[in-house]
Amino acid sequence: MEEKYMLRALQLAEIGRGQVSPNPMVGCVIVHNDQIIGEGWHQKYGSWHAEVNAVNSVQDQSKLAESTVYVTLEPCSHFGKTPPCADLLVRHEVKKVIICNNDPNPLVAGKGIAKLRAAGIEVEQGLLAEKGRILNTRFFTYIEKKHPYIILKWAETADGFIAGENYEPVKISNALSHKLAHKWRSEEDAIMVGTNTARYDNPKLNAREWQGAKNPIRIVVDRQMQLSQSLHLFDNTQDTWILNELADKTDEKNTYIKTVFGESFIENVLQELHQRKIQSVYVEGGTTLLQSFIKANLFDEIRIFRSPNQLYKGIAAPTMSKNVEIIEKQNLMGDELIIYKHR
Repeated sequence: MEEKYMLRALQLAEIGRGQVSPNPMVGCVIVHNDQIIGEGWHQKYGSWHAEVNAVNSVQDQSKLAESTVYVTLEPCSHFGKTPPCADLLVRHEVKKVIICNNDPNPLVAGKGIAKLRAAGIEVEQGLLAEKGRILNTRFFTYIEKKHPYIILKWAETADGFIAGENYEPVKISNALSHKLAHKWRSEEDAIMVGTNTARYDNPKLNAREWQGAKNPIRIVVDRQMQLSQSLHLFDNTQDTWILNELADKTDEKNTYIKTVFGESFIENVLQELHQRKIQSVYVEGGTTLLQSFIKANLFDEIRIFRSPNQLYKGIAAPTMSKNVEIIEKQNLMGDELIIYKHR
């Protein structure tokens, strides 16, 4: 019986995907006499948390004292953008709180649970904890590993090429795969490409194919700041960060970030992005940049669209890491989608 309510809370939390970072996705369900009387989720970073929205949705607030609150993450105990949710539940003297995952954020990390128990509220932990960790894998990676969650993505032909000779852009994946890739863009904080991809593909790196979606921050590697300002990346339509070794400066929506290149380039970039509260990065190419992440063994997923078409010659796709396992395979109108997870 309890699991169905937590599953509903996890379902609600999912609605916030792509909107709440660097916060986690959180859902909350309030149950009185085996009936749901309130629901809520964290809808947008800086706005009310799931517990507040759930409590506010309860029509008869007097029932809260005899209710059980199911929440996917430990209620916060500190003042941030909003007041502590643990204090809210204490104030309403709820009977019981069941938590999916403890919050690893040092600002919380058990303090919310301690507040609830100190007020005499019964607390249970760990219900469907694995499902909760999968839901918030970006948040847990960001907090625990101190770097963003990294997704590597590319499209390749059946014979293993991602572009034509001399970096000539070639349409590889089909319309359905292309649309799905735009949905994925909208779910991550940032999207990253290398110098050659920017120069030869001239991508916009937005989520225009997924209606109403949020555009990610664009990140481009431009070591010597030699990319043409006429490229779409510099059109000031969305925030763009340019990793270079010459200067720190800001020009409208373009932010130039001085970065240490060399053997530790990927580590340096991830440290910089973590400090800037980037929770996830979607790396779209090209081969050199993708291979750098694979070589450094710093990635969490690899997503590949494999077309049935052949190119015969061109720029080869990255060499796959051995530290992966396939977690999903499906056919998308002829394209094969393969998703790998880092072991």
